[in-house]
Amino acid sequence: MLPTPEQVRQYIADHLECEHIEVQGDGAHFDALIVSPAFAGKRLIARHQLVYAALGDRMRAEIHALSMRTLTPEEYKANPNG
Repeated sequence: MLPTPEQVRQYIADHLECEHIEVQGDGAHFDALIVSPAFAGKRLIARHQLVYAALGDRMRAEIHALSMRTLTPEEYKANPNG
């Protein structure tokens, strides 16, 4: 069964401290905006790795593609559109 955007949002929220998460998608391909203090001081690849770790095996089994914008709370406040 394909996950819903809400389920993907919850998967991330359950394993990564986030201040804001938006997820859109069609069940296999998703686009997410993730705002987390855990991203502070990290490069883009390290931020994405944190999200992939939060999703765990779901990235291989359930989610075909995930495009993400990963921002710190300060970055989000300065530019909510990423």
